[in-house]
Amino acid sequence: MDKNRNIKWHKAKVTKKDRWMQNAHRSALIWITGLSASGKSTIATELERSLFVDKINTFVLDGDNVRHGLCKDLGFSAESRKENLRRVGEVAKLLVDAGVLTIAAFISPYAADRDSIRSLFGADEEEFIEVYLKCDLSVCEQRDPKGLYKKARAGEIPQFTGISDPYDEPAAPEIIIETDRLSVPDSVDIIISHLKARKII
Repeated sequence: MDKNRNIKWHKAKVTKKDRWMQNAHRSALIWITGLSASGKSTIATELERSLFVDKINTFVLDGDNVRHGLCKDLGFSAESRKENLRRVGEVAKLLVDAGVLTIAAFISPYAADRDSIRSLFGADEEEFIEVYLKCDLSVCEQRDPKGLYKKARAGEIPQFTGISDPYDEPAAPEIIIETDRLSVPDSVDIIISHLKARKII
């Protein structure tokens, strides 16, 4: 029996473009990917603050935060990571449909998973913006704010991205930011400039 047979999509009377008109800005998903300690959460929260000050309707989905609730039942195997990102992608899609300029900060190590999320969004409207925070592994290890690399090197954390598990570098991201060279304000400015160039804000 098809469990989805009796489920129908309920069509709203307020469209995404109606919300864009009311907000005076477009919505999109800014997907920030990179190794642990590359600066994802820091840049995401600073970007959110900057956009909020400019009266942009925005919200951050952070990798650690969603694992406290939405994805607290998941581990860190390849399959669990896939499901974690699938859930986040669906939530992000709802937020973008609601007119929110959404920022997601996730290691998201596998290209296939990032591509799957990209496929949820309208390519013609440029609703998915992949931001790759390129940072040398040695710099990430030096930063190591949570002590995770140290634990991974000691064998205490299995399947740790960059050490015992691979990270697929984005092949064609919309934005590349070298966070081992650039400051947080400069990194945020690059993203905001991109949003303005695309006339999203």
